[in-house]
Amino acid sequence: MEAVTSPDLPDEIPDTSDPRDSAPQFVLPLVVRIEKTAPPARTDALETAARAVLTLLSDARATDEDGEWTQAVRNWEDARIRKVVRRARGAEWRKASGLPGITVHGAAAEVRVFPPVPLDGWPKELVKLQVSGTELDDPEPPAAPDPARPVLWLNPELKMTAGKAMAQAGHGAQLAWWALDEAARKAWQEDGFALSVRTADAARWAELTASGLPLVRDAGFTEIAPGLTVAVEGGERYCPLPRLRRP
Repeated sequence: MEAVTSPDLPDEIPDTSDPRDSAPQFVLPLVVRIEKTAPPARTDALETAARAVLTLLSDARATDEDGEWTQAVRNWEDARIRKVVRRARGAEWRKASGLPGITVHGAAAEVRVFPPVPLDGWPKELVKLQVSGTELDDPEPPAAPDPARPVLWLNPELKMTAGKAMAQAGHGAQLAWWALDEAARKAWQEDGFALSVRTADAARWAELTASGLPLVRDAGFTEIAPGLTVAVEGGERYCPLPRLRRP
């Protein structure tokens, strides 16, 4: 399970005194389509997952006072911020696509995001989908990130499955969303929430984590020990958060 922090928010590693731990726990489900013959590239999947989270957070069904997903999103954000990525193909994907949600497309990746559900109340169409061991590769090293758009920098010291990394990228995108005003959100949305996900080198990671940028801290429930996973750097044109000089 994941948790999200920024320099201005308290550490989210579980604390029994935190009222969020006594609140009902919800999770944001994401499903990535991975067909045997045509799996997406890893970076494409990570970026598409991050954009899927932003797409849901900006959807009227999740933001309007009487939106059909608004209360579920509020319940989710009032507790621990959890995201779980599962994978599907063929008939499994078609069944998942029949549930209320939003499918977001990348270069080749397809990720469907669903409104938050209780931690122990997944829809039957999703609960049987595999969550562990989701592995994807990049056939070629990804290009340098576009300086106009934000970058979610992954911790180079961590080895994460693609599914775990997709959830972490989603956390980073959510931190960026929370930090923006309405005008910046609208401009980014009109750009299709374009962003980059890249793995920092060791020297840059040290610089990023000491710079005051928003940071994602994982609670350490799955795959990795508790600690920092993502640094969120703003773009020159979209998502005007702090940024460092790009390599």
